[in-house]
Amino acid sequence: GLVIDGRTLNIIFQGGLEEKFLELTRHCRSVLCCHSTPLQKSMVVKLVRRQLKVMTLSIGDGANDVSMIQAADVGIGISGQEGMQAVMASDFAISRFKHLKKLLLVHGHWCYARLAKMVIYFFYKNVCYVNLLFWYQFFCGFSGSTMVDYWQMIFFNLFFTSVPPLLFGALDKDVSAETLLRLPELYKNGQ
Repeated sequence: GLVIDGRTLNIIFQGGLEEKFLELTRHCRSVLCCHSTPLQKSMVVKLVRRQLKVMTLSIGDGANDVSMIQAADVGIGISGQEGMQAVMASDFAISRFKHLKKLLLVHGHWCYARLAKMVIYFFYKNVCYVNLLFWYQFFCGFSGSTMVDYWQMIFFNLFFTSVPPLLFGALDKDVSAETLLRLPELYKNGQ
């Protein structure tokens, strides 16, 4: 692991040593930035996003973490003694740091799987509907006449075929929470 303080970060950013800093951090399992300013925190996140082209996640619990949370792809705010500023600026809020594992491994996996299946279902329903209208045009000699009334088309798309994928996208759980917590590698396999 690497522990780096605010003074050292200041030297890195002012001296143009960002590449060497990133090369050093690639060999570490974890990097901890302590006693750093909010600007330095957000600069580290932006540097990692820009140079390594990876998705970043920032976790903070106070007002000094807001810029870092907003600079990351995913921001998590921890509600606590330092106030609610980090929670208000974040994408997700948790009450304690110990809930992070369940948020990432369980709810992250479920959200990813639900969205992927829901998008596929929406493409499928729209392809079927457009194919129906396309083949009807052969039947009517490409006159441009509609097969059904406009209100029926709107209701078909809004209610009859949109509700099932939305319910599926909100309620589907492909793997139980206990299994996802026991086998963290399932998160990566789901992608």
